[in-house]
Amino acid sequence: MKPESSTSSDISFDDFQSQIIKDYQIAVTSRECSLLGRREVLSGKAKFGIFGDGKELPQLAMARAFEDGDFRSGYYRDQTFMMALGYLSPKEFFHGLYATTDIQKEPMSAGRQMGGHFTTHSLDENGEWKDLTKQKNSSADISCTAGQMPRLLGLAQASKIYRNVKDIDQTNFSNNGNEVAWGTIGNASTSEGHFFETINAAGVLQVPLIMCIWDDAYGISVPAEFHTTKGDISEILKGLQRDDKNEGYEILKVKGWDYTALIHAFENASEIARESHVPVLIHVTELTQPQGHSTSGSHERYKSEERLIWERENDCNKKFRAWILENNICTEQDLKSLEREIKQTVRAAKKEAWIEFLKPHLNEKNQLVQLLENAAEKSANQNFIAKIKNDLIAIEEPLKKDLASKSRKALRYLLGETTPEKLQLQQWVENFLDSAQPKYSSHLYSEQNTNVLGVEANPPEYTEDSEQVDGRIILRDNFDKLFEKYPKALVFGEDTGNIGDVNQGLEGLQKKYGPYRVADTGIRETTIIGQGIGLALRGLRPIAEIQYLDYIMYALQTLSDDLATLMYRTVGKQKAPLIVRTRGHRLEGIWHSGSQMGGLVHLLRGMYILVPRNMTQAAGFYNTLMKSDEPALVIESLNGYRLKEKKPSNLGEFRVPVGKVETLKEGTDITLLSYGSTLRIVEKVAKELLEVGIDAEVIDAQSLLPFDVSHDVVKSLKKTNRLLIIDEDVPGGCSAYLLQEILEKQGGYNFLDSAPQTLTAKAHRPAYASDGDYFSKPNAEDIFEKVYAIMNETDPISFPKLI
Repeated sequence: MKPESSTSSDISFDDFQSQIIKDYQIAVTSRECSLLGRREVLSGKAKFGIFGDGKELPQLAMARAFEDGDFRSGYYRDQTFMMALGYLSPKEFFHGLYATTDIQKEPMSAGRQMGGHFTTHSLDENGEWKDLTKQKNSSADISCTAGQMPRLLGLAQASKIYRNVKDIDQTNFSNNGNEVAWGTIGNASTSEGHFFETINAAGVLQVPLIMCIWDDAYGISVPAEFHTTKGDISEILKGLQRDDKNEGYEILKVKGWDYTALIHAFENASEIARESHVPVLIHVTELTQPQGHSTSGSHERYKSEERLIWERENDCNKKFRAWILENNICTEQDLKSLEREIKQTVRAAKKEAWIEFLKPHLNEKNQLVQLLENAAEKSANQNFIAKIKNDLIAIEEPLKKDLASKSRKALRYLLGETTPEKLQLQQWVENFLDSAQPKYSSHLYSEQNTNVLGVEANPPEYTEDSEQVDGRIILRDNFDKLFEKYPKALVFGEDTGNIGDVNQGLEGLQKKYGPYRVADTGIRETTIIGQGIGLALRGLRPIAEIQYLDYIMYALQTLSDDLATLMYRTVGKQKAPLIVRTRGHRLEGIWHSGSQMGGLVHLLRGMYILVPRNMTQAAGFYNTLMKSDEPALVIESLNGYRLKEKKPSNLGEFRVPVGKVETLKEGTDITLLSYGSTLRIVEKVAKELLEVGIDAEVIDAQSLLPFDVSHDVVKSLKKTNRLLIIDEDVPGGCSAYLLQEILEKQGGYNFLDSAPQTLTAKAHRPAYASDGDYFSKPNAEDIFEKVYAIMNETDPISFPKLI
């Protein structure tokens, strides 16, 4: 099913004819899959369907121009393209619909994503990079409208980096930057901000990006005039067209049913982008959507009869067929014979996929039925268990959930019984859940030996004459060492390059390492993260800088839906070891004092979230992350850059372990847990508490995701029996998360003599200026009085009421 690498030029008629027939075969196969796929959803075998019917021809043209090493960043209608590359067979298509959890049978996501979400495998079975230059690549799709756009920018920029940065090892990743990043999107989704931000950034950066817009004049039920000014996206983007004086885009417009025009347009776009690193926009118009947007509705409800007639007449497959006959490439009889054969093949693939999907379930069902029968015979609740067994027998096509639910309910009727049959059923349930759950929950983080938790700690070293310097100097000099050590390391963001970031943590590094490795960007947080994802997918080691933590909200969708889920939704077949660097916590005002950690720890599962208390700890985290291959967010303390710290002698080498807390002060009366800038206040208060006879233990969380993998906090509670978490997030934010980790996961509740408590910021955003900070976030007096009140409740004689 894989196409030949030759193009429509400079080949014989026989070869040309063979290519045409092969393209038609793929187009009809894809359409038949769409038609049968919809029926499978409506029959209940599949949960949801969103298909590529009506978009077959331009995707065939795109596949022709797509070369080894290229990357796709697309959306959920590109099934014909994936079939043309040989990466999606009809049987795999149906396994995707059924959510088969076998990665060999459903290679896109092993059932973790609905059908229409495509990926290729960048990593081998050991989690090592494959040679991406010898395969055609697709970054893993996400459903979110235009969510594929930000990473597209980075995939294209990687080619520019590989072509222009000397002394960088391109092995497995690039052939002198000749690779093109291909984006696909529906016309309505071009209304999204992600699209415009990416298009603008690609024009500024001049990267080899080809943006393909499949335009069927609708976005779900809403016609184009409600989505786009003038109803035409290429019309309003004309100002981006390059000319003799200005760089910009090459903009091409082509009808989606015109086979020869499509072939030439895509070949032309490929040549321009590949050789000159000029972005190209291809607007493919007059496409149709024969089955409507998805299986959740019918397009007859919102399209006029005139539009429906037009769509039937201008269907790209129908037009392609007519063109083949008009040019005597094939006879009517031969086409009909081919079409009959394709229908039989697709139907057989559908049947075979369903049988393969059901087979392990049926085997498990047979075992479970026998176990239930055995248990019922020996139980006082025989009738109840027999009913569960009979209900299970009646399910002819069981799912895993049916087996799990029936077996677990049966155990309720065996309470208090100790028969061997009950023990056998218990063992079956335990084994079944142990086997089934990882199929849905594995690979949230790396499961290879490159996992960041496996990086060995290495403490900072000091000499007798180690100097006290501003914290930013430690960061700057440590980054310098990292850039020397890792040629693929690069950093970019707003004010990152020329001035070396707003706090001079990168001062002078652009001059030393050049503007490709230490780069300024525009004010566009979403695509800064997208750059990082795409660059990391292509083997580079990017550090994407978001100027302040408050502004990470602009990029949160991309971080949460794309980066944090990548390892999970590809079942470990793709990775993007992006480090996101930012600064936050206590400063001044609503949008310059970010501490929205509760939201981040819940939305960014799949990333590591690190909150160093000073710049030495931050540098140590960067050193650790560079020895790993996983994504992380590092939040430096915004008010710590000018504070003095002792400068380590082993810059670039010392490593702070991820997932470990650090006890900064031993104590016996109460455990105080905090992190970041607030921790400095807690340390100060701990000294003041000694004056009234309270010996507090102070622990720095350091790492929020994951938190305290060694369970050191509960070890502290065994000694102090009291807990206070101090956090500058809102009530119920990060402090609630930490409380759950300690009380539930670590079993800390068992060692408490007082109620565990939290001290947080107020529910509102922090007010401006020093007074605003004092009355919005926990201050020294708040902490002192909260600790004292806990001790007062425990021992009111020794600690009489303060207020």
